[in-house]
Amino acid sequence: MKPQESSLSELLAGQGALVTGGRRGIGLAIARRLIRLEARVAICARDAATLRTAAERLSHEGGEVFPFPADLRRPGEIAALVERVHAALGPLSILVNSAGVGVFGQAVELSEADWDSVLDTNLKAVFLLCRAVAPEMIRRRSGHIINISSLAGKNAFAGGAIYCASKWGLQALSYCLAEELRGHGIRVSVVCPGRKCSSPMTWRMPWRCSSPRPRRASSARCFCVRPTNREPAPLRTTGSCISYECWRILKSRGKPQ
Repeated sequence: MKPQESSLSELLAGQGALVTGGRRGIGLAIARRLIRLEARVAICARDAATLRTAAERLSHEGGEVFPFPADLRRPGEIAALVERVHAALGPLSILVNSAGVGVFGQAVELSEADWDSVLDTNLKAVFLLCRAVAPEMIRRRSGHIINISSLAGKNAFAGGAIYCASKWGLQALSYCLAEELRGHGIRVSVVCPGRKCSSPMTWRMPWRCSSPRPRRASSARCFCVRPTNREPAPLRTTGSCISYECWRILKSRGKPQ
C-alpha cells in the first residue's frame, strides 16, 4: 500500500461499501482500490457468472468481496439488493453508483424500450439506491455517495440523445442530493470520465466509432464535480485513475460537499 493511502485505510478498514457495475471497467477498478484500503466491498451486476469471476479475482488479491447479482432496472431487485448488502456488511459507509448502459443512434429511430432501459439503469436506479441507503447514513451522520457520470452529462453529440439525457439527469440529481444531505454529514460527489477513457461503454459510443479500441486510456480526461460554487478542473485519468479520484474524494476531510 502506498504511504498516502495508509491513513485512509485506517479510516476505511472494515467499513461497508457497495459498488454497482463492479464486474468490469471503472466499477471493478474502484472496487479494487477500496479493497486495497481494507474496506469490505459488495459488488453487483446483472450477469451472475461474470460477477462471480470478478469477485474471485478480487478475493485472490486479498480482499473481502461479496457479489450480489441484481438487475437495477427492477425496483424490487434494488430493494432486495440493499437488504442483502446490509445483512452481509452492516450499515454502508460508501455507495458508488458505477453501473451504466448506453443505446446510441438517431433519436427518431430509437424506441421507448431503449429510453426506459437506459434511464432506468443510469438515473432511476441511482435515485432508488441513494434513497435506500441515505436514511441509515443520515442516522449515523456519515457517508459517501459517489456517482459515476460522463462528460456526456455536460455535452451533447449526435446519436447520444438517450445516453446524454440520462447523464445530464444524473448531474442534476447529484447536485440536488449534495445540497439535501450535506447538513447530515454525507458527501455526494459525481465523477465525469471523458471521451478518451477506455471502457466497454465508450467503445460503443458514436464519438469512438472512427477509432480502434485503445489499448490504454493514457490520454483520457474526466471531471470530478463536487457540488460547490467552483468550476471543476479537468484531469488526466485512466480507468484506475478514476478510482484514484474516488480515493481523493474519500480522503478529503471537513464539510461535506
